[in-house]
Amino acid sequence: MSGGIEAVSAAGITPLSALSFETGPDAAGAPTSAGTFATSLTGAVESLQQLQSTSNELAVQAVTGDLQDIHQAMIASTRASVTLDLVVAVRDRSVSAFNEIMRMQA
Repeated sequence: MSGGIEAVSAAGITPLSALSFETGPDAAGAPTSAGTFATSLTGAVESLQQLQSTSNELAVQAVTGDLQDIHQAMIASTRASVTLDLVVAVRDRSVSAFNEIMRMQA
């Protein structure tokens, strides 16, 4: 118990970058903000599809015995699962917000 906790390496994890609508104070009122949000959302869904595809490929390799390191398959599977959970949560909140807006009286 004499040593401290070692830092965990974050190999392969890229830091989050600012979203296009967070770049400045005047960006909130820009008419193109809907387009940039749609672009961000499309990119997130495409990223999810890529993660799921990679996870499926590694799972097939693990089952057939072609995969040398099972940890790769487990990490890819967990990453795809967490990303899917995030996308589902964003979708649910968006639908809830839309329904709340529709209930408002004019």
